[in-house]
Amino acid sequence: MRFFRSMNVDLRAGGLAVTISLLFTGCVVGPKYQRPTVPDPPPAYKEAGDWKTAQPSDQKLGGNWWETFQDPQLNALEQQINVSNQNLKAAAAQFQQARALLRYSRADYYPTVTAGLSATRTRVSNNRPPPNSVFNGVTDNDFTMPFDLSYEADVWGRVRRTVESYREQAQASAADLATVNLSMHADLAVFYFEARSLDAEEQLLNSTVTQYEQALELTESRFTGGIASEVEVQQARTQLETTRAQAVDVGVLRAQYEHAVATLIGQSASTFHLPPLPLTTPPPAIPFGVPSELLERRPDIAAAERRVAAANAQIGVAKAAYYPQISLGASGGFESSAITTLLSGPSVLWSVGPSALMTVFDAGRRRAASDQAIAAHDFEVASYRQTVLTGFQQVEDNLAAVRVLEQEAKVQEQAVVAAERSLDLSTTRYKGGVTSYLEVITAQSAALTDEVTAVNILGRRMVATVQLIQALGGGWDSSSLPQRPECCGRLVSAKGGD
Repeated sequence: MRFFRSMNVDLRAGGLAVTISLLFTGCVVGPKYQRPTVPDPPPAYKEAGDWKTAQPSDQKLGGNWWETFQDPQLNALEQQINVSNQNLKAAAAQFQQARALLRYSRADYYPTVTAGLSATRTRVSNNRPPPNSVFNGVTDNDFTMPFDLSYEADVWGRVRRTVESYREQAQASAADLATVNLSMHADLAVFYFEARSLDAEEQLLNSTVTQYEQALELTESRFTGGIASEVEVQQARTQLETTRAQAVDVGVLRAQYEHAVATLIGQSASTFHLPPLPLTTPPPAIPFGVPSELLERRPDIAAAERRVAAANAQIGVAKAAYYPQISLGASGGFESSAITTLLSGPSVLWSVGPSALMTVFDAGRRRAASDQAIAAHDFEVASYRQTVLTGFQQVEDNLAAVRVLEQEAKVQEQAVVAAERSLDLSTTRYKGGVTSYLEVITAQSAALTDEVTAVNILGRRMVATVQLIQALGGGWDSSSLPQRPECCGRLVSAKGGD
């Protein structure tokens, strides 16, 4: 008898040990995450060719990449983005929301404890069956102070997979914030250089108007002296007024860019003013590195990759539904008929015990949830690969634009010199009476067109340079992603600052 009693005790102890082991340890179901494969990047960008690169000391963009342009007015405007841009504030709020959801899911790691207090006074009916019971007609008090504890043992990793998914979603949201930050700064630089390009065009047109006014005075003087015809006077006046209209028309688009800058820095377009500053200097050389670095330098690619990881964790959550849900429940507290003895030792009550719950039949609901999670993962993988391909395309597009426009600028500069020389010769010939004023007008139109084209090419070069910086990630790096966004970590921006 003693042997069997000892064996029963050992069995109960062993069962308790197994139960405790299951409660606090367990496996994690679902696939282990692996970063999706992408086509191997080439050793160099195709469109870079033999184009000159930045100096060896400037092989990486800094956080404040706009300072590369050495424009104090642009620097002052860019600094206001971080403080006042509403799109950036909205992205920051979304990141904070993702962090809160992560902290909410992490609470499942710990037991939930509830407490309460109740007081009731009850009177039993005199006519309650059975008749003549000693409890009939009795009035009594019941004071209770219960405590309840519930805890889901993460035996199959459902909680861990859920937390993993929310953590990676929070990291993706941090990368989204960096993407918005980069986009807002790049848009501001584009609008700013577009406005400055129009300032240069307006300056050129106004200067040309002055020249045409002088030409009109000359033609009118020759007409008064009987040398020129009235037709030539009207031709000169037509050329002058047409150019004046072009100079006025520049103001429409210039005003729109000024209003766009105001919106980006969080100011009212009605009160903001962007002082005119004609664009004169060419863009700086930008270090573009090698294609293999792009996967770590673009925040949108990092966000897409983190969403793949989050979707992979959701597959594990769906797989865990096939296994029993094991929980530990405990309750205790105090109960007494008199409040004076409520917290005394004899008033203590408690119960504790594990439970397991398993779905036996759900008409394919778990299978559908698993299929949905797998399909969602496949969607994120495809989106990630497409984002990578788009990133390479954007870099190649803007490398080509910067390189080709630089070559075009050199050719256009020669065209401007030739057009100005042709205009000087035509003007001299007209003053000498060798040719008609029509030749002068033709030379004037050609010279003005070439000069405006040269100004526009310079503006396009600045815009293409900004867009190249944006395509390269603006100096951002995936190492800036917060590893533990639920409690700490740095918010990701182009600077990697808090």
